[in-house]
Amino acid sequence: MSKLKIGFFMVLCCSALITNGCAKKELMKEGEGIPAASTVKPAEAKPSVKEEAVQEQAVKEAPAAIKEETTSAGQLQGMLNTIYFDFDSFVLSAASRETLSKNAGVLKKNSSANVQIQGNCDERGSDEYNLALGEKRAKAAMSYLLTMGVPANNLSVISYGKEKPADPGHDEAAWAKNRRDDFVVTK
Repeated sequence: MSKLKIGFFMVLCCSALITNGCAKKELMKEGEGIPAASTVKPAEAKPSVKEEAVQEQAVKEAPAAIKEETTSAGQLQGMLNTIYFDFDSFVLSAASRETLSKNAGVLKKNSSANVQIQGNCDERGSDEYNLALGEKRAKAAMSYLLTMGVPANNLSVISYGKEKPADPGHDEAAWAKNRRDDFVVTK
């Protein structure tokens, strides 16, 4: 009788393994964000066909000033747009990715420019937490720009946490303006 139970148990276990198999771990779901910059090597980063299409469209729609090679630092600064984040997140939204695609087009046309990506947070949370979150936000933007073909040696990141608010208010509207990455031309 015990051999019968053991045999039945073995058949049950084997059939469970065969039908379920091993679960596959999904590394990144669509829309969840970009891996940290340290995981993307500039020489290996190749944009997908979809990203190339977005990039080509952004360049086609870019103003004529972007297509000129002799853009001054002041003009270049005016062409780079800020991106914004949701509360407690460093995931790039669709609007942020679109803005980054346009910024990538500008930076590729002005390949001698160096840009510092400045990660910022709203006032909620500790200083340490916000500095870490600001750095993750800046690295997410940098990683995306690298996949769009911007040279890594032209980019740097810094986190200001909650130290440089765009809006000094203490409500959701102000906080939404403060959860951002700024792009500052350094050279």
